Parts: sequence; structure tokens; C-alpha cells
Amino acid sequence: MKMPESHLESLLTCTSTSRSKELARLKAVYQFQLLELAPDQVLDDLAELAADLCQTPIAMIGFMGGDRQWIKSKVGTTLTEIRRDLAFCNQTIHQTDVFVIPDTLNDPRFATHSFVIHEPYIRFYAGAPLITSGGHVLGTLCVIDSEPRELSSKQRKGLQTLSQQVVAQLELKRNTTKLRQLLPEMKQLKQQLMTQESISQQDSVLFNLANQIRNSLDLDTILQTAVSEIHTLLQVDRCGFLWCLPLGDQFSFTVTHEAKDIEIPSALGELSVEPDSTLINAILNLELLQVEDSSARLNRLTLGDQALLQQLQTTSMMLLPLRTHSGQLGAIMCHYCTGSRRWLDSEVRLLKAVTDQIAIALDQAELFAQTRATALAAQTQAAYLSETLKQLQQTQMQLVQHEKMSSLGQLVAGVAHEINNPVNFINGNIAYATDYVRDLLGLLQLYQDAYPSPTEAIQEREESIDLEFLAEDLPRLLSSMRMGSDRIRQIVLSLRNFSRLDEAEMKPVNIHEGIDNTLLILRNRLKLTSAKFEIQVVKEYGNLPLIECYAGQLNQVFMNILSNAIDALDEMPNPIITISTEIVSRSAGDNLSSQILSQPDNLIIRIRDNGAGMTEITQQKLFNPFFTTKPIGKGTGLGLSISYQIVVEKHGGVLKCTSEVGKGSEFWIEIPVRQPNYPSSGL
Repeated sequence: MKMPESHLESLLTCTSTSRSKELARLKAVYQFQLLELAPDQVLDDLAELAADLCQTPIAMIGFMGGDRQWIKSKVGTTLTEIRRDLAFCNQTIHQTDVFVIPDTLNDPRFATHSFVIHEPYIRFYAGAPLITSGGHVLGTLCVIDSEPRELSSKQRKGLQTLSQQVVAQLELKRNTTKLRQLLPEMKQLKQQLMTQESISQQDSVLFNLANQIRNSLDLDTILQTAVSEIHTLLQVDRCGFLWCLPLGDQFSFTVTHEAKDIEIPSALGELSVEPDSTLINAILNLELLQVEDSSARLNRLTLGDQALLQQLQTTSMMLLPLRTHSGQLGAIMCHYCTGSRRWLDSEVRLLKAVTDQIAIALDQAELFAQTRATALAAQTQAAYLSETLKQLQQTQMQLVQHEKMSSLGQLVAGVAHEINNPVNFINGNIAYATDYVRDLLGLLQLYQDAYPSPTEAIQEREESIDLEFLAEDLPRLLSSMRMGSDRIRQIVLSLRNFSRLDEAEMKPVNIHEGIDNTLLILRNRLKLTSAKFEIQVVKEYGNLPLIECYAGQLNQVFMNILSNAIDALDEMPNPIITISTEIVSRSAGDNLSSQILSQPDNLIIRIRDNGAGMTEITQQKLFNPFFTTKPIGKGTGLGLSISYQIVVEKHGGVLKCTSEVGKGSEFWIEIPVRQPNYPSSGL
């Protein structure tokens, strides 16, 4: 509705609101066609709800025009319009919240108002502005009473909510009116769209199939999409894709995908077709086959084909074959089950185009499958070669390490033997030398006692050699020589014990002796670290029997773990290595490793340091071949891997590590006291 220009001028001159804002508000009032609004039951109900909520006799919904307020819904009054300059609501439209006058006689703005001192004797007023979503005030929802009163916060909120419902109802009516006006245009547009859709459906099918081929090489997805699109576009009762597969000197029909109406029976599965079938000949010759009426006499179908179509409830059909590059034969078969049907040239062209796309998809799917198979085979072969190379490198390094340790064992054994002979000679003669010196010193004392006044030459000689010191120091010298030779013998014995690295025989041994020999060899490294601290070794040995094991290999395990512990303590203050041993009893069901130990008693050796510790990630890789945290050139990464094999595989035991950053590490070695294959009489 267009607002009269003369009316606009008079409206704007009688308001105090800015001209532009008031003009926008009035345009909104006229766009909603509020001044011509017919009675509305919903608005009447909202006005009644407002009166009930605020417990007032009067409630009104009014819309503010240029010079007056138009009352469209009311309760308790017969007013239909009020001059704008007399309307209380003229104040409300400038508010954003509920506008309340508890007592008009106490408000100077309204105490002398004609509606206060005359009918309807307004003493209480509360109004909520009707604000659209665009921010324009259309009017008010107000309640009035002839008695002064107060509104509770709940009543204020309720009145505000009802005003929002009034605006929502007005906007709904406006939008409904607009929609009714647009319906003819929408119907026309819909007709145009339907026409355009009918024209573009064929392109849409081809586009969808092309997308399936580009975005997916899944054969099932492509074929199901094809039959579904054809079923919808050609409006057939059933559309299926079938494979024509050679079966000896005959062929079998197998429908693998279909789209059909609900009431039509399914044709999925193998179809019974005779050797002279027209359907088979059409597929073998890649010829289009159209049957407008399967019951007509002048069709090309054999009696067997007619029986098959009757079984499928097909009265008209069209079949278009295809062949893949690999020679597979298939076909799209459209069924019509409610009478005869003349197949249009446009439908045939569409089906041919779809069949071409399916043939491309099948070729690409076959190629993709071949490529995947080839890639998988290559990947498997590469993984096998990689694993073989890794095992070969590991075996090679282990052989080198074993050869080095074996050679070292032989060298140590040889050196120990060569040193042991002269050391035994020296150690054996020191006792005699001590006795001889004691006898000579005793004889010398007798001479001194018998001849207290020696000659001048003898006195000079005594003074020159300091005879008194010589007689006192010579026994101590011989004693220190004996201690030195004993020390050499002890070292030689330790080297001989440790040099049993290449022994293949399992025998009962003293484990403590092996640990002590290893510590003796490492004694020089234990004396002083880089941080100038001596590593303290705490031994917490239990009472152990002889343990059946490969002694030389276990010595290698001790050497590897203790060397790593010394490396870990190199920069630590107050370094400590604690070695404890004990015997524990296991029940037959305890699983210490991948094997169940047959003997109940097991030896546990724990080697603990107070170093920096390890992260969980490092612990997970600790026993992997070639893994090392040491700088390049200082570690091969094979020590703990070989130790793991010696403990777990050679002795059927457990080797594990527990560590926490900042709290050190502990290695746990657990092996049976008696090996299952070793005779018990050996102990």
C-alpha cells in the first residue's frame, strides 16, 4: 500500500522524532498494511492474554499512523482510533522496553491529561513497543486500569514476550501475503524448470556416470548408479545390468545390479537361458534388441525367451550389450511390465551413451585392479627384501661381534696363560727370597753383636748403603712384591674366567664369580668418571647355588649392561651401581617369557644405576638391533640386542628394563637355575 504524500507531510509535522527515522517507521507501517488490517483472532487472543497477565480490565493492540493511533485488537474498550497527540502510546513507541506509568496523577506529564481526568479515567498504563526485525516500531501492546498499580518483573517480561509474538504474527501475515502474490510466478517458474529438467536429464545421467568414473573406481557403485539413473529417467519398471559368462560351450546370464519399482519382482541372480536364445545372440553380436510387446507373434524372441520374460513379468524390453577390453560381455536391460511400449530414438541414444560410459568404467576398474595387484606384489616383495636385508645386516653384525669377542677371548686366554707362568715363578720364589733375606739379616745381626767395633772400611760401607734402613725396608719390599704378584694372579684368573666367551658347553657356574670378574676388568673405568667421581658398587648378593648356563655368554651380558651403566653415570655426581641376586620360586603356570619354564626355581639378577634414566620411547627401542643413544663411533647398537638373545633365546629367560627420567634405570635378568635339557646330575 502506498502512503499518501499529503498524509506524510501532516504526519511529520506533528511528531518530534527526526524526519528520516519517522518516515522509515511510517513506511514500515504502510508496508505491513496495518491500517487496513482485518480483525484477527490471534491478535485478539494476544490482547486478552495481556489483560489476564497484568490483571487489568483493558488491553489494546494499536498501530501508530501519522496523526492517530489505530486500535485493531482490544479488550474492555470500544475505541477504534485515538488522536496521536492524545495517545499514551505515542510515548511508548520511543522506548525499547516496557513503558510503565504506575499512577498517572503522580506523573506531571499525564496528571492533567483528558483521558486521566475524564473517561476512561486512566490511572495505570503499561505499554510494550511492537518492534520489527528491521528495528521499526509499528505500534504498541498496552494494558490500562482505572486504579494505580505496579507491574512485577515477571509481568513486564511476559508483556514484552507477548509484544514479540504480536510482531511475529504480523510478519507471518505479511510473508504469507507476499507468498500468495508470488505463487503464480512460482508455478510458471516451476513449469519452466520442469521443462528444462526434462531437457537436461540425459546430460545429467552422463555427467553423474562420468563423475562416478572420475571419483570412484568401485565397480559396484558405478553399475548401481547407472541402473538407478536409467530406471528414473526412462521411467521403466525395472532396469538391470547382467553379465553373459561362458560356461563350457554355453553361456549363463547373471543379473548383478538392478533398480526397480517396489511391486515388481526382483531379477537378481542367474537367469535360465537356452543356447539358441535371441538374448544371447544379441549380446554375442553386440546388437541392440528392442521388444515392444513380448506377447506379439512378430517378435524375434524364441519360446524360451518369451517364457523367461513372462517369468519376470516383462511385457516390453530393450537390451543394449557391451564388451570390455578384456573380452567380458554384459548388457543393460530395461523392463516394462504394464503393457507394450514403443522405445523412442532419444531413449535408445541415451542408453547407448550410458553403455559407453559403463564400458569405460569397467575397463578402468579392471586396469585399476591390475595396477593394485601389481603394486601390492611389488610392495610385498620390497618389504620381504627389506626384512631380509635387515636380518642379513643384523646377522652379519652379530657374526662380526661374535668373532671379535671370540678372538678377544682367545687373545685374553693366551695372554693370561703367558703371564701366568712367569707370575707363578715369581710368586713361588718370593717365599724363598723372603726366607733367605730373613736368614741373611739374622746372620748380619749376629756379626754385629759379635764384632761391635767393625773396621773403618765396613763402617763406611754401612753408612753409604744405609744398612739400618735397608734391613728395615727389605722385608716390606718383599711383602709388597708378594702383594703385587698376588694381584697379577687375581687379574689373570679373572681374565681366564671371562675369556670363556666361545665356550659352547652349558655347565654349572658361580654367577657371583662371573659378575666379580667383570667388575674387576671394568675396575679402571669405575675408579674415576669424567665428573671426577668414583663409582660406588653395592653388592646385594643372595645365597645362590651353581647356575646351569653358558658362562662366557652371560659374562658378555654382564659386561654390556655394566658398561652401559658406567656410561650413564659418567656425568652424574655420587654415582652408584647396585647389583642384587636372589632365587625365586615360580609355579608351573608363571610365564616369564614366550616359554613356560619347566623348573620352579629361577635366578634374578638386577643391575641398577642412579643415572639420568630413559624416556618411554627409548625403552621401547632399547633391545632393537642397531639402536643406540651414544654418539657416532661410540656404540654399535648391538650390545643389548645380543644380550637379549643370550638371555631369552639361549637361556629361556627374561631381560627387561624399567627406567624413569631423572631416577635411573634397572635391568632385570631372570633365568632358570636348571635348564630343561641339562641333566640334573650335573649339579
